[in-house]
Amino acid sequence: MSNIYTEATFEAAIEHSLTADGGYMHGDSNNFDRGRCLDPTVLIPFIKETQPKEWEYLTNIRKERTEETLLDDLYRALNSEHEGCLVVLRHGFKCFGKLFRVAYFAPASSMNPETKRLYEANRLTVTRQLRYSEKHNKTLDLVLSLNGIPVATAELKNPMTGQTWRDAVYQYKNDRDQNDLIFRFKKRALVHFAVDPGEVYMTTRLSGGTTRFLPFNTGNGTGAGNPENPGGYKTAYLWEQVLERDSFMDILARFVHLQVEEKRVGGKKIRKEAMIFPRYHQLDVVRKMVLDAREAGTGNNYLVQHSAGSGKSNSIAWLAHRLASLHNDCDERVFDSVIVITDRRVLDQQLQSIIYQFEHKQKYLASTRALV
Repeated sequence: MSNIYTEATFEAAIEHSLTADGGYMHGDSNNFDRGRCLDPTVLIPFIKETQPKEWEYLTNIRKERTEETLLDDLYRALNSEHEGCLVVLRHGFKCFGKLFRVAYFAPASSMNPETKRLYEANRLTVTRQLRYSEKHNKTLDLVLSLNGIPVATAELKNPMTGQTWRDAVYQYKNDRDQNDLIFRFKKRALVHFAVDPGEVYMTTRLSGGTTRFLPFNTGNGTGAGNPENPGGYKTAYLWEQVLERDSFMDILARFVHLQVEEKRVGGKKIRKEAMIFPRYHQLDVVRKMVLDAREAGTGNNYLVQHSAGSGKSNSIAWLAHRLASLHNDCDERVFDSVIVITDRRVLDQQLQSIIYQFEHKQKYLASTRALV
């Protein structure tokens, strides 16, 4: 069979796109610390560059054990039930009384050149065939990392070799151990993609055979799937648009969130957690509306049609948060305030919880009101 049809060719095409045009660097599987499940050769240079004073402070205390100390404290924070990967990415972690950041996200305005410099210092890497565990030598087709911390994985299939995205889903369910650190819920990778040249599916939590994958397709007219792409693969939008550096950083900063539901069953409180990663239609509609509002300003009406169960509460929360911090080309706020009116108290509570994860500020806690 010609090499053009192999999965390795598909894998190489995605890697090339991300490194040539998507703002990524090549990751080296040999540098990956399988015990801590991160790449210190990317993380440490990032911290030294962006936080030299904090690094000097720690070095004066820990001397030759500086790197080990930092990595151990980061490891504990990433594995903490109260922190975890998403919290650490957004808010950093403490080491010997100092706050260290493992990522810097784009500010709402460009008035501060220092925040722009820090954002540009982020190192996104794509690693092929990553050996990710000390327990075995299994590999993942692609792993995307932010400053050395794995945040997304992908298993790739090519129908020309007799396999499709369904086989990738089967692989995640049956050949990937949810207890391996890279897959452990909230601890490392936040999303997992099953990809072939025609379709994409995703999940945020591996649970063996009960793992639920959702479509991450653009839709094809009024149907499912993806339209033909004269310029390449049908699923090229995934790595050319969604996973492109600025887009993916925006998703990690302003879309991904932990959804918590608490219920009482027989007098016992049951807590259920789910990591929410936007589906394509949610990402698309929020970004389109924000872009139009940024260009057109206030005073316009919009209508979004969401089918039942398609995540409208998340779309509302994402949109409200982004509009509240939206600036125009002159770095002026577009809206003074954003009011969300809902018809259900439960939805109102969900919206407040989601928005609070992005902005730990009191002004956002009172931003939703339910009609009763």
